[in-house]
Amino acid sequence: MSDIDLTTATPEQLDELGQVGFMRAIRAMPDAALATLMRGPNRSIILSQVFPRMPGLFRPDKAGGATATTHWSITDGPGGGSDDWTVRVAGGVCTVTPGLVGDAAVSLGMSGVTFFKLITKSGNPVMMYMTGKLKIGGDVGLAAGIGGWFDSPGA
Repeated sequence: MSDIDLTTATPEQLDELGQVGFMRAIRAMPDAALATLMRGPNRSIILSQVFPRMPGLFRPDKAGGATATTHWSITDGPGGGSDDWTVRVAGGVCTVTPGLVGDAAVSLGMSGVTFFKLITKSGNPVMMYMTGKLKIGGDVGLAAGIGGWFDSPGA
């Protein structure tokens, strides 16, 4: 894996890292550096490396036939904004759409750092929720199980 500065990387350079290399690079970043990255100009490029890849990490055998629409809001963006995505699971298939589409059974809100700790499974989601770092609206029980429906690349 080449040494790519994620704060200035182009989408092509991130693609060269591949999914596993990208997630390993994210996991290796200290929280302060990750927070800086998520407040910087490459934020949307970084997030666009994650959400569209979620269908490939989805494990329908773990979802057990569940149907759920989830809204994800990654807060702390430049100017105080958020990046919003919809992840839908139905019929053993996961689809991802930019923006908040449809009625969600679960809404998740978190900072960029918390998001990456959650998806790399390097943080404790229960503690994130209890300390207010992870905001959950809707079906909390469903939210608790969603993480098990996806593999984490580069683990």
